[in-house]
Amino acid sequence: MSEAGAGKERTVPFPPGRILFATDGSQDAALAARAAVDLSSMVGCELHVAHFWQTVPTTRFEAMVRAQLRLEAQELLEAQEASLREAGAEVAGAHLRLASAVDGVLDLAEGLGTDLLIMGSRGRGPVKRLILGSVSEGVVHQTRVPVLVVRGGDDAWPPGSIVIGDDGSEAAAHAACLALGIGGLFGAGGLLVRTYPRLPEMDPEGRALDARMVDDELRREENILEERARQLRENLGVRSRIRIDVGDPAARLLGAAEERHEGERTLLAVGSRGLGALGRARLGSVSTKVLRAAKGPVLICPGPRARDPQA
Repeated sequence: MSEAGAGKERTVPFPPGRILFATDGSQDAALAARAAVDLSSMVGCELHVAHFWQTVPTTRFEAMVRAQLRLEAQELLEAQEASLREAGAEVAGAHLRLASAVDGVLDLAEGLGTDLLIMGSRGRGPVKRLILGSVSEGVVHQTRVPVLVVRGGDDAWPPGSIVIGDDGSEAAAHAACLALGIGGLFGAGGLLVRTYPRLPEMDPEGRALDARMVDDELRREENILEERARQLRENLGVRSRIRIDVGDPAARLLGAAEERHEGERTLLAVGSRGLGALGRARLGSVSTKVLRAAKGPVLICPGPRARDPQA
């Protein structure tokens, strides 16, 4: 797949050049490790693995407790690195940090120039392990880097289909490219979903819109989405269907992700910044609901505006 866009200017993040996999040794982290191995190996990108730990404030035996916690964290990281290498990955760096979960992930990702963060969605305990279930949301809300949160059990990876929430924004375009690029590695096709919370009832001047005007507007949106799918197919070699939908945006996206063959998991992708034009769903307000409720893997892309705080 990495050759699919050869000779063309790439303005969206696939393939990623550098992946950071944050681990806590949990079951979901083991599933996320499979994703990290697959993606780094299949597209030849640089893979880093990291574990973050925190000590416990105490007035007695502080040095002993701190040393024991660090030793356990180091052993976990070394075991994870060995597991990645055994699975066929080339690990460019293993990073152990004394830091809170969210701050540690964000700081290291920025320092490494990471293109994609991969993490599980549940942790193992409040002290000795990074509780990814409690921090994945915090990371997603603050990061400037696309985040792949892997969950759903052994059959959740690799994904058999891709569902992308598209609102016409640059963040959604980046999410679509990255998600379809990932899906294409495994032969998974895509579905672009553009959702309206409700159909427009009035035009900007306040005049009532008749049914024909609404149909014409939806048809224009459908044509725009078809063009988006065509461009993605040309850049990545991955075909996508399209859907214009009306209703609660998160519910519609989650429902589309559930429309799969038995035993097949779907990668659900959204941008975290939306345009909201013509009543279209602002997917930035939907990404949190999707992250919390999706049964399978979720990819959330912040887009260019989140990457540049001055933008």
